[in-house]
Amino acid sequence: MTAPAPLGWLNIARLGLVQSAIGAVVMLASSLLNRVMVVEFAQVAALPAGLVAFHYAVQLSRPKWGHNSDTGRRRTPWIIGGMAILAIGGVLATKATVMLAGPFVPALLLAILAYAMIGTGVGAAGTSLLALLATRTAPARRPAAASLTWIMMILGIVVTASTAGRLLEPFSPERLMQVATGVAAGAFVLACLAVIGIEGRPVATQAPATAPADFGAALRGIWQDPVTRLFTIFVFVSMLAYSMQDLILEPFAGLIFGLTPGQSTSLSGVQHMGVLLGMILVGVGGHGFGGRNGSFAGLKLKRWIIGGCIGSALALAALAMAATAGPGWPLQPTVFILGFANGVFAVAAIGSMLDLAGRGEPDGGDGGQEGIRMGLWGASQAIAFGLGGLFGASAVDLGRRLLGSDGPAFELVFAFEAVMFIGAAAIATRLSTSETKNRPREAIA
Repeated sequence: MTAPAPLGWLNIARLGLVQSAIGAVVMLASSLLNRVMVVEFAQVAALPAGLVAFHYAVQLSRPKWGHNSDTGRRRTPWIIGGMAILAIGGVLATKATVMLAGPFVPALLLAILAYAMIGTGVGAAGTSLLALLATRTAPARRPAAASLTWIMMILGIVVTASTAGRLLEPFSPERLMQVATGVAAGAFVLACLAVIGIEGRPVATQAPATAPADFGAALRGIWQDPVTRLFTIFVFVSMLAYSMQDLILEPFAGLIFGLTPGQSTSLSGVQHMGVLLGMILVGVGGHGFGGRNGSFAGLKLKRWIIGGCIGSALALAALAMAATAGPGWPLQPTVFILGFANGVFAVAAIGSMLDLAGRGEPDGGDGGQEGIRMGLWGASQAIAFGLGGLFGASAVDLGRRLLGSDGPAFELVFAFEAVMFIGAAAIATRLSTSETKNRPREAIA
């Protein structure tokens, strides 16, 4: 058969717009509605935190969505269908939030349904999108493609947050519904316009000798691949460490350094600027410094992953010391370095997902299992994100109660994160595609 041509930069950027659309709706559900539930509707913070954790739990279905798109060898319908579910879920989540002004139980039931739809939509659309990138992006372009798409996702979140924030003034439940509906509808339309036509028509192939494996058999098969299994463990450990500081960094800045809400928000902006610069560095340098022919021990971005993990560990160790030192410590530079190292590690990990999912054949395919591999790694990441934020915040609360002081509690949690990043770097040193290079195809199918 004739393999479809690799994606050009314009089409890679178009897929990045899909990531922007996904990020816009997720921001609506996990950030804006979080604040509205707690502040405007006086709910306990555990309510939005639990709903966000629930939407991550629903993403355990990612391997199934990836397998479905593998079976049909078509990603576009799953991306569009997932975006439709995601957009509707975003609107329903907003409606449930507004309903909190009345009886609680109906609002809670609608919120549970809405966040289940959000998790399902992210799983279906996001997994199929990454599988399409892995299948159709030339190996030399994967580092830059990973950087570009994730930078566009962050920009989508930033633009949506700032625009929605302005449109919500003065706040009212009716205006919230209008803004949320506009964000969801705009994200869906943008995703459809961005993805339609990229995949092209299905390529005619010879009839397979055997029927495609069912989901359970396919999942067991890829789990037997030592590279896939080790990378799944790496994703979980590294993303758990990555997400633990999400909910505690701004409280840390307020409690230990006395920063106001506005100042702590600015500190978050410094961190995200570091993340963006780290991602850009990997995108620009990932191929040029990836080793001979873009390879290093069989995994193109391995050095960047290890360096980003070690850099993150050092920055977190510095934050642990800052928890004891208090005001006077150079907090902004430390947080910027943490963001920069996080950006290097995160986008290198995503680029490696594309490499590992698309390895095995000259055209970048791997017997049609890109989707289920991406789904497995996406599910591992979702579990880590769901547990990371909850564990980090809970550990700080417990430490403050047991130790009777804020500084030592934050110090222990940041130190624990640093150790986890060192562990992730140690796992990354063992990553190599060479373990399956000469194995029969049946062994990794």
